[in-house]
Amino acid sequence: MVDGERIAKRLSRAGVASRREAERMIEAGRVRVNGTVIESPALNVTEADVILVDDAPMPEIERPRVWMYHKPTGLVTSNADEKGRETVFDKLPEGLPRVMAIGRLDMNSEGLLLLTNDGGVKRKLELPSTGWLRKYRVRMKGNPKDEDFAPLRRGIVAEGEKFQPMEVTLDRVQGANAWITVGLREGKNREIRRAMAELGFEVNRLIRVSYGPFRLGELKQGEVEEIKPRVLRDQLGLESATEGHAEPKAQPKRRKKPAPKGAARPDPKNPGARFAPEKRGGGGKPARGTSSRPASDRSRPGKPGPRRP
Repeated sequence: MVDGERIAKRLSRAGVASRREAERMIEAGRVRVNGTVIESPALNVTEADVILVDDAPMPEIERPRVWMYHKPTGLVTSNADEKGRETVFDKLPEGLPRVMAIGRLDMNSEGLLLLTNDGGVKRKLELPSTGWLRKYRVRMKGNPKDEDFAPLRRGIVAEGEKFQPMEVTLDRVQGANAWITVGLREGKNREIRRAMAELGFEVNRLIRVSYGPFRLGELKQGEVEEIKPRVLRDQLGLESATEGHAEPKAQPKRRKKPAPKGAARPDPKNPGARFAPEKRGGGGKPARGTSSRPASDRSRPGKPGPRRP
């Protein structure tokens, strides 16, 4: 049994880079182990080894973390772009650690993009064998009928490449466009756009709305939301996501002392307001500091209001 793990895997787990990127960094002479520049990724390392990347200590391996990001259109899912275009990493909110994208969304697509600090999680969720369904809301030009999508449900060949069967639902036709929902379990380059083009349709908007159990929901464009460790443990089997990082326990409820007779009580529909107890046979009387008159009849703040007759 070989001790330790491959250097590229260790770098990936530490969030330095994906395994392939780590291998390229090693080949470029950017990685030192115990003071020696290594030239091959075929090296196992342990916790006792000192690893430097670009002459800086390798970050400590943190617990696996995953975030949901609502990617806008116009951004490239890449660490750097040879054409100088903006990437998703240029627009992420401050305060995030170094993260990697799980899968890709092309420049003209939007919606849910998962991010992680752990290369092992990235690799696991990108593998087709994981079997997670990815759903997209797709707007396309034309007035298709449900039977037009039969080739996609069987599995279509586009530009000489075979795509696995897709789940396709025709949602509605609106004017010159139609909205459909597409589900697939693999993520080949521009797969949906190319498949639709093979049928003679042009996609003019594509939004990923879910990735396995994770849903875009009400997350706004450009926003990031971290997935709770307990969810990662339950959905991914990542026990290490919660080890040593227990979620806050609910504080025990304190027994409330009964309010003094005649004291104002909270309104359950509006926690900020308080009302005096109701008397039998009559309506509730506003508590001190509130008014039963409409806002238009109240005097300005800071001045006493007119007395009632």
